[in-house]
Amino acid sequence: MPRQPYPAYRASRTARAAGRPGLRPWPTGLTLTLGLAAALALAGCSGGAIGANTPQSSGQSFVSGSGTSIYKPGSRPLAPDISGTTLSGAHLKLSGYRGSVVVLNFWGSWCAPCRAEAPGLAALATRLESRGVRFLGIDMRDDPTSADAFMQTFGIHYPSLNDPGGEIALAFRGSVPPSAIPSTLVIDRTGRIAARVIGSSSYDSLRKIILQVLAGHPASAAGATP
Repeated sequence: MPRQPYPAYRASRTARAAGRPGLRPWPTGLTLTLGLAAALALAGCSGGAIGANTPQSSGQSFVSGSGTSIYKPGSRPLAPDISGTTLSGAHLKLSGYRGSVVVLNFWGSWCAPCRAEAPGLAALATRLESRGVRFLGIDMRDDPTSADAFMQTFGIHYPSLNDPGGEIALAFRGSVPPSAIPSTLVIDRTGRIAARVIGSSSYDSLRKIILQVLAGHPASAAGATP
């Protein structure tokens, strides 16, 4: 029997499934999207993507081998106005930080590279707080008890939004998705994404990017003055 064209085959299979409990119909677009997103998010710590990697990258000046992307002023994607509940139970919106440079870190206590970068993030948050730099974490697919222990162990005092299902991370899929756990976004004072670091960030390179964004200069991974 000749094979039916794909659309016809899909339609006939779905129709047959309605009368045959053992045959599952094709998933709807929403079901397929959510299922794929969940699978990708779970793969993140080992380098898999979280969301569709479709950044508005016309202003991207380079992507280095280390996984650092820099976006030029005037061509920076706007960060979505995410909101949620922090691990301590408070409600928080990213737009409440407008006017400050924001370092947004996607992490999980289950992720070894997150533990590697945590001391540097904690130190930078403390050192740059007086300069108006705000740090915010997005705790991905985590147990709140484990997340709290992680923050206490590494002396992290800035808040983290609880994102057990990955919905906050997926809000970035139309701009600059985090793409892996850990990932870090540096957001300028106008709420636009100036840089993204995929994977564990280093204290020195992240500090240089933050300070250049803080000074209003185009950021660069090779960046300038401490």
